[in-house]
Amino acid sequence: MKFFNTLMTTAKPFSLALLASAKAHSDTLRDFVARHPKHVTAVLAAVLLGGGGGAFAVANLGPDAANLPVRTLVETLSTPNLDAQVEALEQQTLKLYRNDITRGSDTAESLLRRLGLVDAAAAAYIRKTPEVRQALLNRSGRNVSVEANEQQQLLTLTTRWLKNDNDSQFQRMVITRDADNKFSVRTDTAPLTASVRMSGGTVNSSLYEASDEARLPETVTRQLADVFSGQIDFHRALRKGAVFSVVYETLEAEGEPLRAGRLLSAEITNDQKTYNAVWFQEPGQKGAYYTLKGDSLRRAFLASPVPYSRRTSGFGMREHPILHTQRAHLGVDYAAPTGTPVMSVADGVVVESGFQGAFGNMVVVQHNARQSTVYAHLSRMNVKRGQTIKQGDIVGAVGTTGLSTGPHLHFEFRINGRHVDPLTLAQQGSSEPISAAQRNQFNQRAEFARAQLMAAAQMRQNNVQ
Repeated sequence: MKFFNTLMTTAKPFSLALLASAKAHSDTLRDFVARHPKHVTAVLAAVLLGGGGGAFAVANLGPDAANLPVRTLVETLSTPNLDAQVEALEQQTLKLYRNDITRGSDTAESLLRRLGLVDAAAAAYIRKTPEVRQALLNRSGRNVSVEANEQQQLLTLTTRWLKNDNDSQFQRMVITRDADNKFSVRTDTAPLTASVRMSGGTVNSSLYEASDEARLPETVTRQLADVFSGQIDFHRALRKGAVFSVVYETLEAEGEPLRAGRLLSAEITNDQKTYNAVWFQEPGQKGAYYTLKGDSLRRAFLASPVPYSRRTSGFGMREHPILHTQRAHLGVDYAAPTGTPVMSVADGVVVESGFQGAFGNMVVVQHNARQSTVYAHLSRMNVKRGQTIKQGDIVGAVGTTGLSTGPHLHFEFRINGRHVDPLTLAQQGSSEPISAAQRNQFNQRAEFARAQLMAAAQMRQNNVQ
């Protein structure tokens, strides 16, 4: 009975009913355990778990324990079918992805090889399919992305491009390989999407070099110079240490930048003076640039058709560099590398476009009844006679055709056929002030532009550090 007392004291209420029943029948401990093995186990568990930390004793059943019933449990363990799993993995196709830029000297094999592919069938398809050959070969600067299998064979090839610089849509060509190893191609169009980017730089020698170092698109640099051409002479007055910040659009095709869009806002600090600009368009009117206070920056004529080039010869008498005689120089010469874009300084109609002897390739634009401009020594002409163009449109590229000692643009400004110094162009304003009805909307746009320019300036400072 000492064991029963111990159990009752330790297991507490949980064991009272069970032990009371055993006492009532005057069972011996051995007989009780033999008849109620599960119940005794439960009581002992209660002692272990609920004993409140006190000591307890476990009875030694001695050799009679062999008489206790024993049950053997056999459980079948399921093992994974490793062979089936390996076979399933082997059936999965490993796909590889890579992209590169096309080069003008590419062959089908060299392009695929640069993309990590060894695929004679794909190379043959590129060569023999005119649509594909025209899109990929003898082209430079087009991004090409491919999907390939583990055998370095082409599965899918995608490339995107603009038909011309003014497109609002892009063209996409996709080559696919089917399960029968046959190739097919489709070409479609989709709209470009605009996103906003910020940049900035510090001038050490020229605006062109500073913007190039800041990886600013060339078209944005031209817009930047155009906007401030009436306030800053970028040829003579731009100082070393001048800083600029810009916010501009970039037009993307499925996340891939294809071309820069409009300059949205800009700020330049030069010679301790700060100039700023923001693009704003009133409903039903042509958009223009204004200061953040609302003053117009638009000019009837751009100050220069090649804004970030070096002016090598001014208007007036000079010794001709080839003929070595004193004669009037009736325009301004801008030295720039061959191929540098040349812009029309104002809206107008092309009245001449062709080869003109000593002037070489020449374009003449009539802007109104009285005023016209001349662009000479061009390496190429982008416009035709009778074509209507807008201010900033590309009329050609710098060259050295005709009577020329090196790549440069000869630029003239004429009023009623009489030559006038082109440097007077920037003095002619044309934009109307912000209307009272749009003033609140403009002020909101200006505040937003100011915040963006501050962020762009901070990015520029962080890059310097």
